[in-house]
Amino acid sequence: MKRMGWEEGKGLGAQSQGITAALQAHKTGNKTGRIVSNELGQLGAPSRCVLLTNMVGAGEVDERLEEETKQECSKYGFISRCVIHELPPGAPEDQAVRIFLLFGKQESAMKAVMDLDGRFFGGRQVRASFFGEDDFANKKLDPKETDDEL
Repeated sequence: MKRMGWEEGKGLGAQSQGITAALQAHKTGNKTGRIVSNELGQLGAPSRCVLLTNMVGAGEVDERLEEETKQECSKYGFISRCVIHELPPGAPEDQAVRIFLLFGKQESAMKAVMDLDGRFFGGRQVRASFFGEDDFANKKLDPKETDDEL
């Protein structure tokens, strides 16, 4: 894979957003097998909930941000909820504001993550990843409260 440009610890793809290690297969039958690697890649386990970070910094949240985000991201599909969560002072600048979008379908969330991850917004490179629906429903929105994300 190194001949194709892969580097250890970096994900595949133009923006290094894909898997970071080769898949491992376990033979289960004469002509069958299954993947045993449990690495989820940098984007997390697919779900209907998308986490956007580094869109705005601490103190930059205004009353229009939620509506603008929903409007921009609705091109991927129906958004049932949008939550903007600001972390307390001292959080890393790129993580200080976390925007959660709950899509109606997982396919819509996948389109959003693939399109938004690495995109620039207001001079900042946005990070998009999947977020666990259970953690979202239980309002476990801080990075230290969940182990679903990478």
